[in-house]
Amino acid sequence: MKLTYYGHACFLLETQGKRILFDPFISPNELASSIDVDAIQADYILISHGHADHIADAEAIAERTGAIIVSNYEIVSWYEQKGLKNLWPMNHGGTKSFDFGKVKYVNAIHSSVLPDGTYGGNPGGFVIQNSEGCLYFAGDTALTTDMELLGRYLNIDWAILPIGDNFTMGIEDAVICADMIQCDQIIGMHFDTFPFIKIDHKYAADTFSAANKKLHLLTIGDTSELK
Repeated sequence: MKLTYYGHACFLLETQGKRILFDPFISPNELASSIDVDAIQADYILISHGHADHIADAEAIAERTGAIIVSNYEIVSWYEQKGLKNLWPMNHGGTKSFDFGKVKYVNAIHSSVLPDGTYGGNPGGFVIQNSEGCLYFAGDTALTTDMELLGRYLNIDWAILPIGDNFTMGIEDAVICADMIQCDQIIGMHFDTFPFIKIDHKYAADTFSAANKKLHLLTIGDTSELK
């Protein structure tokens, strides 16, 4: 598995020869001004919830690349009404086998409304499983005991967790989440993009280290091997 960070909560996962883009919010993000959105290729776009800072570039990328948008029923229905054809609806607890592996749509505690005010359904996260590993993308979420179930039944190798606080889990709650899901390799997301969610990077790294976890704060535009 290879992971490229495009800022905020947007990542491109390359696995089994496919490109899976999570929560594309790039062109409005000043921190990601070096990224050429039109150069991004995707086979799938996974959307955790309907807020603008998670879907801003989804429609344009999907139309250009033909990528399949995977999200909850309400968000997929919204894109269907906009004329998009390559869509796959899911709901909480459901698992679907795609050509790159299994995707499980899991619970997240947050809110969700689409940019035009349309109800965005219940927010969620995704677990990707294949022979290369198991990755948990939490989406925007509070800490919830539902995470214990993921640690009990899945062997999560890497987890992408929000750490910016204010709108989601903060650093301390993300450490608790890492314990619940029994994962030691954590990639931070949803931090620094706006003044509300700026973090102290050293404090974040030290807090995870004290719990025998490794926090990875990726640089926008960089690609990392998940081993």
